[in-house]
Amino acid sequence: QLQLVESGGGSVQAGGSLRLSCAASGRTNNIYRMGWFRQAPGKEREFVAWIWWSDYSVGYEASVKGRFTISRDNGENTVHLQMRTLKPEDTAIYYCAAESGGIAYWGQGTQVTVGS
Repeated sequence: QLQLVESGGGSVQAGGSLRLSCAASGRTNNIYRMGWFRQAPGKEREFVAWIWWSDYSVGYEASVKGRFTISRDNGENTVHLQMRTLKPEDTAIYYCAAESGGIAYWGQGTQVTVGS
């Protein structure tokens, strides 16, 4: 089992920045990748960013590329999502996700609200 705990959500004005963090605990030795998804009111959950454990390579959803940066503490089981130039459309619950041993794990989510 893998447990994911997010932190760092909140409210910010458009153009501002926030940093989310997600700490993994439990059976962390098989993590393949970790990342972030988000779900806005009335919409489906969507991919935001991944980071792969083997080589720290990353991938982003098109609308956040250039504004969001996903990173991992060196050798640690914590990932961060630095969000800059936030827009009202970034408002959502952000979920940490991990893939380990072929199983997907989810955090409880953290609210990000961007005012216009």
